[in-house]
Amino acid sequence: MNESLARLQQRRSVPARWLGEPGPSREEIETLLTVAARVPDHGKLVPWRFVLIEGEGRLRLGEVLAEAFQADNPGAEAEKVAAERERFAHAPLVVAVVSRVKPHVKIPDWEQILSAGAVCMNLLNAATALGYGAVWLTGWAAFDRRVLDALGLSPEERIAGFVHIGTAAEKPTDRARPDLAEIVTRF
Repeated sequence: MNESLARLQQRRSVPARWLGEPGPSREEIETLLTVAARVPDHGKLVPWRFVLIEGEGRLRLGEVLAEAFQADNPGAEAEKVAAERERFAHAPLVVAVVSRVKPHVKIPDWEQILSAGAVCMNLLNAATALGYGAVWLTGWAAFDRRVLDALGLSPEERIAGFVHIGTAAEKPTDRARPDLAEIVTRF
């Protein structure tokens, strides 16, 4: 088996709280995004874009989350508000993959949304290939207009995923994978 297939068979999501420094360098970030952008894109519409959340930006976004969470949950315990504040503070890099469907007579919205999902998966695989841990998450913040506004998303844009990338403090154990006999049929 070649090295690429071996890496793909070992890819594993790493919990965001286990991700820390060092994170990818500027050059590695450019490589990650270049690989992420090499996805099927019918019509070359580029129906996605990236928002890099790093450095102090992670803490600023944490404040937005804490304020929104507290506004929606006025009686929330301080620990829960703190957890929201720290949601993006663990991994040194979080890439928000933004899905932006462009109306087109021949290319359905669904294909464009799937292309944004493929970007997230390519980003995970590229991070793994560079030796980093990563995880693709959404959560309530991906659907909250206050958070989307803070990140500069237009009303037509959505978060396909927040991809957290950093050095894994621990290697997670593998989980059970589906039995192919139960999920494959032939026509």
